Amino acid sequence: MMDPTLCPSCGGRNLYEGPPVSAGGGHAPNYLPGLGRWYMAESFQLVICRDCGLTRHFASKAARDKLADSPKWKRIA
Repeated sequence: MMDPTLCPSCGGRNLYEGPPVSAGGGHAPNYLPGLGRWYMAESFQLVICRDCGLTRHFASKAARDKLADSPKWKRIA
């Protein structure tokens, strides 16, 4: 398993997380379709490496739990 305190790009340990960010919807693209509620898009947790700038988006556990049953997502074999 990958060490969550290391940047997978540069190996740096200067990782920062911000507040949750909406995954879209409304007039913006919905990056997690079918995983939010009908009236609210799901959100991402952002993690940025200060050393190299790599930015990663992590879906919430609630969104990940809906993946298997969502008709908008298919598992990659």
